[in-house]
Amino acid sequence: MTVDTPHLTEATQDYEAVIGLEVHCQLLTDSKIFAADANAFGAEPNTNISVITLAHPGTLPKLNRRAVEFAVRIGLACKSEITRYNVFARKNYFYPDLPKGYQLSQDKGPICVGGGISITAKDEAGQSYETTIQLHHIHLEEDAGKSIHDAEPNATCLDYNRAGTPLIEMVTDPIIRSADEAGQFLTEVRRLVRYLDICDGNMEEGSLRCDVNVSIRPKGATHLGTKVEVKNLNSIRNVTRAIDAEFRRQVDVTEAGGRIVQETRTFDANTGRSAAMREKETMNDYRYFPDPDLTPVVISNEWLASIRADMPALPAEVLQKFKTKYGLPDYDATLLTDANQLAEYYEAVCQHTSNYKAASNWVMGPVKGQLNEKTLRDRQFPVSAGQLAKLIALIDAGTVSQTAAQQVFLLMQQQPNAEPADLAQASGLIQNRNTDALQALVEEVLAAWPDKADQFRKGKKNLLGMFVGEVMKKSKGSADPKLVNELVLKTLQKL
Repeated sequence: MTVDTPHLTEATQDYEAVIGLEVHCQLLTDSKIFAADANAFGAEPNTNISVITLAHPGTLPKLNRRAVEFAVRIGLACKSEITRYNVFARKNYFYPDLPKGYQLSQDKGPICVGGGISITAKDEAGQSYETTIQLHHIHLEEDAGKSIHDAEPNATCLDYNRAGTPLIEMVTDPIIRSADEAGQFLTEVRRLVRYLDICDGNMEEGSLRCDVNVSIRPKGATHLGTKVEVKNLNSIRNVTRAIDAEFRRQVDVTEAGGRIVQETRTFDANTGRSAAMREKETMNDYRYFPDPDLTPVVISNEWLASIRADMPALPAEVLQKFKTKYGLPDYDATLLTDANQLAEYYEAVCQHTSNYKAASNWVMGPVKGQLNEKTLRDRQFPVSAGQLAKLIALIDAGTVSQTAAQQVFLLMQQQPNAEPADLAQASGLIQNRNTDALQALVEEVLAAWPDKADQFRKGKKNLLGMFVGEVMKKSKGSADPKLVNELVLKTLQKL
């Protein structure tokens, strides 16, 4: 697909972008933030609702304690200051997917203040650098419902299942200077919330969403320009594309003598362009006032200490451990610390094997490939860590080949209590090291390809891999490839 990007003026080099992000994370609580309705994605429309979600007269909200603990957990991870006395406010706006006509949120006193997340980004020359993206605050609020515009030809349908889902909103200071910094920050946020087990981070399902605020100013200036908000971006790639496109658009408007309007825009991923939605509301437009139905929430020293004690080791700490203790390269360590469940599983495998790199390859590849997000989150691994270590031991001992091991692994998922060696034996996957039998296969293959054998002897050495592959096929993957390689070479030299 050809993406139609805005015209890039030469004047972009005279300006710099000033970017702030608002990241919404749906929390993995069992119920909603102010009601007992189930907090679950994918249910039939309007089934996870109640009179509280639908704002029937006389109903009263009750705060979900677990949602508060999850918000504190991310605050501690970001080294934020935890607000001990918390109140909720009504943020008034009238959209059809907001049953009450207001959203319960935090206005003057967010639960987490300050803090930051360290990232590694690249400059225009492609050089890596480290920086910390400072957070302004993190606050708790409830999500709205969902408007569905394509279910009926002449009507908009409303699904209130999502209404009342607990959210944290992470708001950065306007200090991000490039699309790459924004993308790396989002990547770290997603890793962090997954690691803390408070959000699944699935942008495609909307459980992690991002709004970007972009303004421009001449390079060297210190004032902030008029910001434009681009809403509801559903992938990290689209966040970076939207920032680049909005930066170019604002430069074009400014250079043409126009004025940047403070507004909300939507980004079209197909065209690479944004379009105006509405002029941006101000804080006064929302008419915030304290909610009279919710009592203040006090986070005591004891409660804070219990949350802190329940915190897992953070990704940066585990990543460093994986590189030093297990000798893993950066790529492996980064991928394995993407979620704490995956890291825990890898460490469990390493309790049963000293082949740490092989364990990494298996967890990053076949194991992760078999896991969906729910299986990962619920730690429902199809193969135990000890059983996977036994399979690695069979490979290291030359009992099964790498190819055969993949087949054994599939069998292990179907029969999780069976021994890998027994499965390999029963399926005829034990590696064949019978020299006489393999020699017969080698001679059969070379006899079938006499012209290729002649080319090999004349110097076309890359044909060796073809011969070995043909022998492996005839043995149905059971042959020892190292032994086959030796036998093919010896036989060719004799011909």
